[in-house]
Amino acid sequence: MSLSVESRRNIIKHLIMKAHKAEQDVKLLLKSDSFVSATNRMYYGIFYIISALAVKNEFSTSKHSQLIGWFNKNFVRYSKVEPKIGRIIHNAFDQRQEADYNPLSNFQYDDLFEDFKNMQEVIRVVEKLINEEKST
Repeated sequence: MSLSVESRRNIIKHLIMKAHKAEQDVKLLLKSDSFVSATNRMYYGIFYIISALAVKNEFSTSKHSQLIGWFNKNFVRYSKVEPKIGRIIHNAFDQRQEADYNPLSNFQYDDLFEDFKNMQEVIRVVEKLINEEKST
């Protein structure tokens, strides 16, 4: 079953809001030295904004790696975004895996602050893509 145009618009709007909420969460988590949780929220902020772009393009998957692959194939490969954006996304995915599944993971504030700036860049770039593409 296909989503209506209005349903897709609402989902996109909701996912963009979730991405920005994740940004706010990361700020608070970094301030409170909650580095594992901050790493998780950084990835999910990126995941939400890429998911919004996928909905805009009528792409659907339940697998995170497929979503990232779709993004790389359709946006990095064809130079719609800089390769750096693809690397940031892949790094965020790897770090989230590390944070969630390695009990000995150790993150440092300075590294995560840089990752946070990268997260914000991805959200800005992808949101611009969403807004530039033909209206859904």
